[in-house]
Parts: sequence; structure tokens; C-alpha cells
Amino acid sequence: MPASRRPGSTRHIRIAALAAVAAAALSPALVAVAQAQTSRADKPLYKDASQPVEARVEDLLKRMTLEEKVQQMVAIWLHKDQIQTPEGDFDPVAASKNFPNGLGQISRPYDRRAITQGPAAGAAAGTINRSPEDTARYVNAAQKWAVEKTRLGIPMIMHEEALHGYVAPGRTSFPQAIGLASTWDPKLVERVFSVAAREMRAVGANLALAPVVDVARDPRWGRIEETYGEDPHLVGEMGLAAIRGFQGTTLPLGKDKVWVTLKHMTGHGQPESGTNIGPAVVSERTLREVFFPPFERAVTELPVGAVMPSYNEIDGIPSHANRWLLNDVLRQEWGFKGAVLSDYFAIRELMTRHKLFDNLGDAAVRAVDATVDFETPDGEAYALLPKLVREGRVSEAQIDDAVRRILRLKFEAGLFENPYVDVKAAARKTETKDAIALAREAAREAVVLLKNDQQLLPLDAGKIKRLAVIGTHANDTPIGGYSDVPRHVVSVLEGMKAEGKGKFEVDYAEGVRLTKSHAWAADEVELVDDATNDQLRAQAIETAKKADTIVLVLGDNEQLSREAWADNHLGDRNSLELIGPQNKLAAEIFALGKPVVVLLLNGRPLSVKYLSEKAPALLEGWYLGQETGNAVADVVFGRANPGGKLPVSIARDVGQLPMFYNHKPSARRGYLFAETSPLYPFGYGLSYTSFAIAAPVLERTTIGRDESVKVRVEVANTGARAGDEVVQLYVRDDLASVTRPVKELKAFERVTLAPGEKKTVTFELKPRDLSLWNVDMKRVVEPGTFTISAGPNSVDLKSTTLTVK
Repeated sequence: MPASRRPGSTRHIRIAALAAVAAAALSPALVAVAQAQTSRADKPLYKDASQPVEARVEDLLKRMTLEEKVQQMVAIWLHKDQIQTPEGDFDPVAASKNFPNGLGQISRPYDRRAITQGPAAGAAAGTINRSPEDTARYVNAAQKWAVEKTRLGIPMIMHEEALHGYVAPGRTSFPQAIGLASTWDPKLVERVFSVAAREMRAVGANLALAPVVDVARDPRWGRIEETYGEDPHLVGEMGLAAIRGFQGTTLPLGKDKVWVTLKHMTGHGQPESGTNIGPAVVSERTLREVFFPPFERAVTELPVGAVMPSYNEIDGIPSHANRWLLNDVLRQEWGFKGAVLSDYFAIRELMTRHKLFDNLGDAAVRAVDATVDFETPDGEAYALLPKLVREGRVSEAQIDDAVRRILRLKFEAGLFENPYVDVKAAARKTETKDAIALAREAAREAVVLLKNDQQLLPLDAGKIKRLAVIGTHANDTPIGGYSDVPRHVVSVLEGMKAEGKGKFEVDYAEGVRLTKSHAWAADEVELVDDATNDQLRAQAIETAKKADTIVLVLGDNEQLSREAWADNHLGDRNSLELIGPQNKLAAEIFALGKPVVVLLLNGRPLSVKYLSEKAPALLEGWYLGQETGNAVADVVFGRANPGGKLPVSIARDVGQLPMFYNHKPSARRGYLFAETSPLYPFGYGLSYTSFAIAAPVLERTTIGRDESVKVRVEVANTGARAGDEVVQLYVRDDLASVTRPVKELKAFERVTLAPGEKKTVTFELKPRDLSLWNVDMKRVVEPGTFTISAGPNSVDLKSTTLTVK
């Protein structure tokens, strides 16, 4: 193309400027644009940071060829060999050869894909992924190619996983999501993800595939550990906190912030049979009452960057093909302006798993029509879009809409001005002292005390001569899925040894081994044979006999509750019982008649009826991250008073499922020979002190349908120790035109009180908190009475009545 006609040439810009001036009478705003173009003849408007983002987007878009636009819609992961040397360094020559029209994003720049193969995010067995410095160098080289070696110089998005900290070697690993939910502390969660964002941006990553705001209603589902629990309000509050930590609350993004991706819209957390990607057999009403609220709140209250559809189907329509879900609801009804990012291989799965199509081209057409903007992890279907546009099956206007949203992310992230990072600072900003301290604080807050007979806890180190620590995961610490390898994981054994130094002896016995490995990414899960466990149990009993106090660590590991991403990589279970002979080990330990503290480390809510009955003290730890051992020692020996609360109901057995507290009045009628109540209810958790929560007091007992009301709840520490209590506020619509849950969480606050201290917590109930979706599927507040209840969990409540006229 001659220089005089090439987009971006001086003549082209001047002609555009004159045209803009001629149109000034119709649009005064164009005068400024024309002046900017005239005064910066050697600099396209889209490269001028002083111009409005929308103007920059439109200026760049009109300069792009169809092929360049489509390349913005794709990523690369499986085929990183096309942009790398055999050693794994970014190769600009190869990139230019294979992607002459640029590239939208790189999937997980930290990993060594195409050098060492592994199927998922996180550490595959034996894989050593990139250090912070290596990742920063790789990203800088890739961005240099994109900015300097492609025609328009469009920088790339670099996405990474960050479920409970940045998933990469040596980064700070916090408690798993379900553990963070157990803190009921949004301010803490915001701080956690501020650290994750800082560590990501330090190496050049700019988009997090997190947080997960699925509401989880089936504990058989292996991904329940990735969620914030079963309640829409709790999930929404924790999700908003995570977004504030990752992104902040204003645009453009700060230099230490990254875009979020809300996952997974929607219905993912209640799959048929409890198996991952199973159909969500739910109605539109259930979607709007239960699964939509965390997503709706996020995209209407904060400038969310991206949303990821779920793999599953609803009413026969997979989410990646669901225009009603992604366009009509997400974009039109809620006003979402960000990008929709496909889940990994999900467009392909419209063909291979859902059997909607027999070719990738048809799948691409349907996904674009549903307004899916990005294809990840690779552009296998969207690579066909230029051909599909020429065939008239996809319009270029659809492509333009998607690319607008993608470019907006890049401009708002400041990538055009600052695509590079300081390699030397990458390690300095990773796993800092404050981050490690925060990981320990978060782990302490996540621990839930389920039982404490005769106030066994906290232990008095001065009264212990020999402590036995028993359990395979007391030494080999599980930290949950979507993890890599932190610089150091403090085991329970290490924490207990540090506690006992100079005070008491610590012995260890493995006691029971669950699986031959606990590598999350390994496909095969092999249980350990009975003969091995018989021997380990006998050795543990001999160790326990010599001790005067025992800490017994039981639960699950990363292979026993995880994402089932393929038919040969399963992770869901049809049982909630402890795997292997763990109860048998516990029984023989209890038979010794010694003080025993049982700690659970696990990803799913487990049916621990036997432990609940027999263990003197029982702690739910979930997965506590890299500071597991230090946090457990803090709690067990009383430096920290446990204040965590369950974000899920714990069922007595799998036969009770579904088990969630906010059920409808007609549910839970009863069983022959069994109870309908949970083993432990939603919101439950004990303390080393005691609290009294008074009945809620309404500012007014009668309000109008469009009015709010303040609710005051007094809480007092009636015990002898300082501690945390979570004041929980529930609402019940007593009579309505459609059936309503028996109760719904609407507000909560975690408070710290000294012995004898009182505090009044004030909540505000707004019309939305009292609303329902009526028979016409309209959100309304109906007149009538509402039961307003407060307490320490979803069962032990005190109530008052609010009348709405």
C-alpha cells in the first residue's frame, strides 16, 4: 500500500482532520479531535493519552483490518511454541511469522507451556514454572514485540489465575476461597487480593481469572472449595471485596491493580448429580434469586473488567451460547460494559461436550452471537472468524463490538503508555514480609471452631510435656487447587515444633495416608492400600501412647476434591465421608483417653458425624495456605481466638442433599429414621469466649415499600477472653405472592470485643433487601410483615417484626 494511503500516514491524518473540521457544526467535540490530529500529525490519536478512552478506541478500531481485529479476540497457550524458542524464551521472529496481525493476549505467561506440558493451572507434578524475574522478562519481551513489531503496536493482555493468591511459583498463597469466606471479613479479603494484584502486576500480568462468585449448593461438587459458599449475600460481599482488592474502585487501573474476571456465569454451583459441568436444573426464578445476585451486584456497583461464562447448560442452552444470559441480562439489563472471556476450551465444548455442532465454525458463530468477546486459552474457533465474516455468517459489526470492549480494557489498564515492568522489582514485590503476615492473619481468621468440650482449647503449653502430632497432612500440607509452590509452606508439624521449643517435646507419626500423591493436576488418583495404612496406624498409636496431648490432622487433599476438567480427570464425589481409614485411626486415638484436638484440612464440607460425637475438640481449617502451621499454632495455643463461621451448611450425610439453610417452606419435611437438620448450620462457629446477641431493634416498625430502615443489634462479650463474633441479620417475608425462603442473610459484621465490652452494630435494610421476583418476573416489594432476626448463626436467632405498607 502506498504511504499516502496507508492508515496512520501524515496525509491520512491531515485529511481526517479537515473532514472533522468540516463536520464541526454538527459536533463541536470533533473540533477538539481535529485539532489534536492536526497538532500531532506524527502521532495517531489512539496513542495520545490525553484523549478520552472512547475516542482512542474508535480511532484505533477504524485503522484495523478485519484480521487484526480478530487477532485481538484470541489468546495463546497450548501453542506457545509458536511464539517461543525451544528453551521457552519469547521469540519475536517466530511471533511475527505466526501472528503477523498481532495477538490479543497470552494465557498464563508464568507457566512453561510448550516446554513442560501440563493440563491445568497450577503446579503439575515435577513442573518448575517461571520465577518472578523470568516472568517479567518474558512479558516485557512479548509486549516489546506487540508494541514495536506489529503494525499498530497494540499491547497484549496477560491473564493469570489468582483464586487465593497469584498462582505462580514463590508467590503468596492465602487460604483457599472457602476458607477466606469463613472469615466473614470483607476488609481482610480486600487486603488479600490487593497483595495478589500487586504480585501479578509486578511481573506484567494485568487480568486475573478470579474471583469465583458461583453460589455453591452441592458439596459433592469438587469445585466447592473455590467458592465463597452457599449464600448469595455472603458470596456477593466477599466477591465485591475481592474485586476492590484486585481492581480498586475507579478507572483507569492503578499501577498495582489488575482487571478481574467474574467466574462462572452461572448456575455452576448446583450441577446435576453434583458433577462438574453437569446441567444446572434450575428455573429463571432460582437464577434471579440465588445465582444472579453476586454477578449483578459486582457489575452494577464496580467497574468489573470481564465476566466468564460457565461450562454448564441451563434449560438446554450452554452458557457460552446463551445470548439471553450474556447479552439480554448481563449487558442490557445490568448495563455491563466489560468483556466476556470464554472459559478454557468452552467454545470447542459446544461441539465436543454439548453436541450442539459438529464443527468449530458453527460454535464460533454461536459464541459471537452470544457476545463472547475473547476465546481462551487459544484461538482455535475464533481463528475462523475472518472466513465466517466473508461468508456472511458473522457481521463485522459484531467483531467491532467485541474488539471495542477488548481495546477499552487495554486503554483503561494503561498498557499503551506503560506496557513494561521493572524486572529487578518483580521479586522485591513478591511474598514480602507484610504479605506473609497477612497470610498468617487470614489463616487465623479462617479457622472455625466446631466443638470444644470442657474448654480443652486453647492448650496450655506449660502443662504439656510431650505432644503427638499425627496425620499425613500435618507434615505434607495441602493448600488447595489453583496453587503453585510457595517459597515455604509452614506445616502443622513445623508450627507445633516451633511452639514447643524449650517447653515440650513434639513427636510425629503419619498415621494414615490417603492418596499416593496429592498433585492437583495429575489425572489418576490412587488410594493407598489397607496394609500400608494398618502399619502407619499401629506406629501412630505407639507414638500417641507416649504423649500427654495429641493433635490429629484429618480431612482431604487436592486430589480428593478438585475441578473435574475431563473424563479422565475427575474430582467430584458421591460421598461426603472421610476417605480411607481416618475414622478408624481417630477411634483408636480417642480410646487412649487423652486430650485430642482434631484439625480438619479439606476442600469440601465433610460429613464428620463420628468426629463431631467423639472428638473433644474439633477445628475446621479448610486449606489455610502457606502459613497453615503458624496459624494453627496461634489458634491452638490461644494467641488467636477463633472467630470463623461456616459459609456452608455441613450435612450429616449425602442423603440429605441438597442441604442449604435458605430453603423453601415446603422442603425438609423429614425422613424415616433420620434427621433433616444439618450437622452444623450455615453461619456456625464457636469461640474461646462467649457472646450475647440481643434481639434486633428497628428504627421504625412500619415503613413504605420504597423506604429503608436501620436495624440495631447489641452484642456483648460475656466471657473472659477477647474474641470475634459475627453478627448476622436475616429476613423472612412472612406472606408473599410467590414462595419465599424460610430466611435469607441480608447483612453481617465481624466485631472484636474485649471481655465485658458491648457494641451496637447498625445495619440498613433497603427496599432491594425486602424485594422478590413476582409472578410476572418483576422485582417488587410487596406490602406485609417481615420477620427480622439476628444472631451468631442461621439457627440461634432472636426476632422482631417489620411492617411494610
